[in-house]
Amino acid sequence: MVVYDTVLIRYGELSTKGKNRNQFIRKLLENIKRALKDLEKLEFKSTYDRIYIKINGENIEELENRLKKIFGISSFSFTIKVKSDLEEIKSTCLELLENEKGETFKVITRRHDKNFMYRSDEINRHVAGKILSSTNLKVDVHNPDIKLQIEVQEENTFITSKKIEGAGGYPTGINGKVMLLLSGGIDSPVAAYYIMKRGIEVEAVHFSSPPYTSQSAQDKVLELAKIVSIYQGSMKVHIVNFTELQMEIYAKCHESYAITIMRRMMVRLAERLAIKNKCLAIATGESLGQVASQTLESMSVINEVCKMPIIRPIVTFDKLDIIDKAKEINTFETSILPFEDCCTIFKPKNPVTKPRLDKSINMENLFDYELLLEKALSNVETFYKQPKEIDSFL
Repeated sequence: MVVYDTVLIRYGELSTKGKNRNQFIRKLLENIKRALKDLEKLEFKSTYDRIYIKINGENIEELENRLKKIFGISSFSFTIKVKSDLEEIKSTCLELLENEKGETFKVITRRHDKNFMYRSDEINRHVAGKILSSTNLKVDVHNPDIKLQIEVQEENTFITSKKIEGAGGYPTGINGKVMLLLSGGIDSPVAAYYIMKRGIEVEAVHFSSPPYTSQSAQDKVLELAKIVSIYQGSMKVHIVNFTELQMEIYAKCHESYAITIMRRMMVRLAERLAIKNKCLAIATGESLGQVASQTLESMSVINEVCKMPIIRPIVTFDKLDIIDKAKEINTFETSILPFEDCCTIFKPKNPVTKPRLDKSINMENLFDYELLLEKALSNVETFYKQPKEIDSFL
């Protein structure tokens, strides 16, 4: 029985980064090591276009499950490492096929070592000839049941029959950090996923309104952060007490503008936390037209209070697409738990969908919101969440 001994990891989109390539590879390797930290037997090696992990008897299923969640990996394969010797390559390929089901095959060779005496097409023919003479399998170059993949390096050759799709994107953290407004709903955890996929680290802020919102609502948000943190190793979550600000908004502002003013205050708070924590932008899980505060007119009025870029990665997504992704990343069941956040518990009956900037400013001038903003920021609670299978690296 063939035993896979090495994982071969391909970079994919990283190859487009030119002069920054080495930096991207170092970050990807760092993220991989962090995600596999507790699998102590693994050994790592990186080259210009591959990362190799020597398995040393670690659990392959667990290894596969974790690697699938690491952004920056285009694909990976569990391989058998042999010497770059044609006869050994042929015999190993034949042995590997004994574990595979199918009637047709194709051999695909990449010769990274140009000094190897056989060209790629010659290796393909030699290996296929061995298989044809030793089995009942037939060649199908268009739609084979089995794809034998051979990568010839200078000293060793890596052989596999399966390519596993990775998460793609860029290594999380390579493109800076954002402050995400994380609610207890379906959308913002999905936004976190897509932000991380573009190589951006996500830090989060959540607004609670005790006693109107419960401890269960806060715990739900922290659980969502814990679930989605698998994609970057951990997540810092800031909890801001929004009660006093929220009550003052409802006391002094017209009810129809309450959500607009609330969102403007949240963005102000998020921006100040972002600056303090060296974030380069703010992010939200808003989807265009989904609720009153997510029209273009509302977004424009809300944006006005902030100098930082506001990233909205799912702004054009249909709700069903967001739900599908939430299910895929395992946040959906937690998101639909019946614990309301401060935006839903005080939802006005007739919120304005096309707010005016001048009216918003006039209503804000009816109370000393700056004092309340500073008070809210002086009592922020910060939590560090990481998935169960990864030890804290902070």
